[in-house]
Amino acid sequence: MQFSSVIGQKSLKEHLIDEVRNDKISHAQLFIGKPGYGVLPLALAFVQYLFCENKSESDSCGVCPACKKVKQLQHPDLHFSFPTVQAISKTSNGNLKEWREQLIEQPYFDLNDWIHKTDVRERKPIIGVQESEEIIKKLSLRSYEGGYKVMIIWMAEEMNTFCANKLLKIIEEPPKNTLFILCVDSQESMLATIISRCQLVKVPRVSLDEMSMHLRETKQINLNQADSVAARVDGDFLEVIEFLGDHIEQDANREQFIQLMRVCYKKNVLDMMVWSEDIAKSSREQQKIFLKYALHMFRQSMLRNYTEDALTKVSDEENAFLDKFSRFISGNNVFDFMKTFNEAHYHIERNANPKILFMNLCFNVMRYIHGA
Repeated sequence: MQFSSVIGQKSLKEHLIDEVRNDKISHAQLFIGKPGYGVLPLALAFVQYLFCENKSESDSCGVCPACKKVKQLQHPDLHFSFPTVQAISKTSNGNLKEWREQLIEQPYFDLNDWIHKTDVRERKPIIGVQESEEIIKKLSLRSYEGGYKVMIIWMAEEMNTFCANKLLKIIEEPPKNTLFILCVDSQESMLATIISRCQLVKVPRVSLDEMSMHLRETKQINLNQADSVAARVDGDFLEVIEFLGDHIEQDANREQFIQLMRVCYKKNVLDMMVWSEDIAKSSREQQKIFLKYALHMFRQSMLRNYTEDALTKVSDEENAFLDKFSRFISGNNVFDFMKTFNEAHYHIERNANPKILFMNLCFNVMRYIHGA
């Protein structure tokens, strides 16, 4: 992947290029940011630039043998580590085929997309201790082409403690010309001893102008439409994919949201329990996506109420629902809704019991609706 294929991030691209051109590459780098900001694509573009045999001042050439190997994910000195469902494969080697397919199809993806790709049962993947042994084994070998050996660890926050502890020494004192790139959504769950051994590279959200330009160039939409979508997604390209593409998941989230509001409005505790048990059966990633969708609908309700519908951006089905629902969201309760759903998202990420969490959510929604 070339830097030109990465959406926005101009200043960060320049920083990474300067590292290579000035030969001041930190042996372990922690790329921190949401997957939709381009963390993994940036890492791939950085590696391709590092390996490129005919690099320019602004990008890799894209046509030399090294660039072609990186693009095809077949470079012998580029290694990947990523979460796997342990019942399917203890190491990344067992899912390399799916990994390459995913990167070629769409390099902007998150853990939920990866779960869908690799496991029909949607179990939680991790990076386990056997993966750490495989990483050490791969990096102990000499470079095939005489230059750098690179290990990209995607979703490194999914390393369990045994794996992280086993990698401490090699991350601190790697073999010569070895580069670690750890890609994380958040560093909160990373071991402090890992973080202290890495140079932090914070990947910011894509700017509104950069996202709008990308949408105009790739989605064939006009300036007003592109600006509207860019404002909606808040610099996250995965939100663009969800907003413009995945209608099946959007429909499921919409129906789940409508059902939640109905059972809470009717104060039907039995139906609340049924709703809570139903959503608790879905994966944690799906639960997080639903909570984000709910926050979007609350924002759209407020825009409808206070801007005379001038700024809302919803589907026809959502629009029909908001005609009746938005009046229940006001300045008196919107902050309660936002706080409660944000807190639910936070606790789901930290493995809260989903049945208890969503049942509590129902009671809070019921109170807020009838207190509006």
